[in-house]
Amino acid sequence: MALLTGKIIDKKTGELLPSRVQVIDSGGEFVRPDKSLVKVGPGESFFYSDGNFELEIGRGSARILVERGTEYIPAVVNCDIPVNGSQAVDITLDRWFELSTRGWHPGNTHIHYDEKETRPDERLQLDPRVEDLRMTAVSILQRWDLEYATNKYSPGVLTEFTSSHHYVECGEENRHNKGKGHDNSTLGYGHIMLLNIQNVVHPVSRGLLVDAFDPDYPPLSYACDDAHRQGGIVIWCHNGQGMEAPVAAVLGKVDAFNLFDPRWMDPEYDIYYKMLNAGIHLPASTGSDWFISSANRVYCNSGGVFKYEDWINALRKGKTFITNGPSIEMAVNDYELGDIIETDVGKSLNVKVQWKSFYPLSYIQIICNGKVIKTSKSPSVLNEGVFETDIKVTADSWIAARVFSTERDSFLQPIFAHTSPIYVTCGISSPEKKAAADWFISNITESLEWVSKKGKFYTDKQRREVIDIFRNGQNEYKQISEGRK
Repeated sequence: MALLTGKIIDKKTGELLPSRVQVIDSGGEFVRPDKSLVKVGPGESFFYSDGNFELEIGRGSARILVERGTEYIPAVVNCDIPVNGSQAVDITLDRWFELSTRGWHPGNTHIHYDEKETRPDERLQLDPRVEDLRMTAVSILQRWDLEYATNKYSPGVLTEFTSSHHYVECGEENRHNKGKGHDNSTLGYGHIMLLNIQNVVHPVSRGLLVDAFDPDYPPLSYACDDAHRQGGIVIWCHNGQGMEAPVAAVLGKVDAFNLFDPRWMDPEYDIYYKMLNAGIHLPASTGSDWFISSANRVYCNSGGVFKYEDWINALRKGKTFITNGPSIEMAVNDYELGDIIETDVGKSLNVKVQWKSFYPLSYIQIICNGKVIKTSKSPSVLNEGVFETDIKVTADSWIAARVFSTERDSFLQPIFAHTSPIYVTCGISSPEKKAAADWFISNITESLEWVSKKGKFYTDKQRREVIDIFRNGQNEYKQISEGRK
C-alpha cells in the first residue's frame, strides 16, 4: 500500500480550501482516510477534507475528484500510485463565478443531523465551509423518541462554528403530522422552519410525530406568531405541503417559502405559484433538509459585505434566488427582485434575465402569473447570457425567471435555479387570482372536514380554535375571490 497525500488550494488566493473529495482506486473502489467524515445523502460518495487529506491506497491508477460548493469548478486529477512509498498531489480549484462581488450570498435554511450522527460538532464545523455557505441554519426538531444530534444546540448563533465568512445558527423545525409517513396524505398541518429565534417555540411537534395520544393542537399558526414575537422569520417547508400552509400564508404568518427541500421536483412549483397568483407575496428559499443531501441554496442580495442581519432582511424582502448551481438575476424596468411596480394597464414592461452556469442549461424561462410567457433554449456551448422580452400589463401580476438543465450534479439532482418574483399592480385583478383563491377555498374545506371529524383534541375549545384559524384563512380567500382584496 502507498500513502496518497493531497492539498487543495484556491487558485486565486493560494489558501487551503475545505472541500468534498472522492478518490477512486484502480479497482474502481471509493477509498477514504480513516475516521474521515463522509458525505451523507444521495449521489456520489465523497469524504470531507479541511484542505489536506492523507489515505492509504493500492498501486495503479487513481482518480481524484474535488468539489467545493457551487461556485468552484470541480477538479479531476488522475495519478499513478506506486507499489509502496508515497504520492503527493496538489489540487487547484478555480471559481467560475464569485457572486459575492454582486452582493449575493448563499445560505442553507434547512438542515438536520439525525440520531445516527455521532460527530455533529466536526460535521457542523466542516459543512458550511465545504459547501461554501455564508449562512447555515441547523434546527431543533422532535419526531417520536429519536434523539436528533442537532438538538444539542440552543437557538441562536452558534459561535463555536461561526467565523467572519461562515455564519452558523440553530433554529427550529416546528411541525405536525397526522400519520407516520412523509407523503402529503400524512403530513397534517405541515412543517415550518423558524430562524433568528432566541428561544425554543413549544411544542416543537404535535400529533403522531410525538405519540399516538398527542393532540393535533396547537396549530402551526400559533408557532408562527411566537416566532414573530421573538423577531424571528418563518419559512414554510417542503413546497407548501400540509393543510395549514395556505391558511398561514394568507393570514400573513409566513415570511418565505422553501421549494425543493431537499430535492428538485417540477410539480412542486404548483402550490407556490397558486399562492403568488392569489396575491400573496412570498420570497423563494430552499435548503437541503437531511444533512447536506443536495447542493440547494438560497442566495440573498444583502450587499458586498456579508452581515447576518442584512441577509435575513434581504430574505424577508424577497431579494433572493434559489439554485443548486446556476446564478440567475432578473430586473423589470430596473426594478429588483421583491419590488412592487405600480403602473397602468397597457403599459409595456421590459423583463431582463441575466444567467450564468457551469453546467450547460436546457432552457431559460420567464414566468408571469404561473405561466411561461417566454422561453429561450440555451446552446450547449454557452454558459452565460442575457435573455429579455417586453410584456404588456393587462392585470395585476407577478413575474419571475427560472432555468433548468437535464444535466445532473454529484447529488444526481437536475440543475435548476428560480428567482423570487417582482410584483406588478395596475388595479385590475387577474383571472388567475380568482382561480387560485377558489382552489384554496376548496382545499381548506377538505381540511376543515378532517379537523372537525378526525383530528384529536383534549378539549372542544382546542378543536374550535383550530377550526377558527382555518375559517379565517378561508374567509380571506373568499374576499380575494370576490374581488374585495
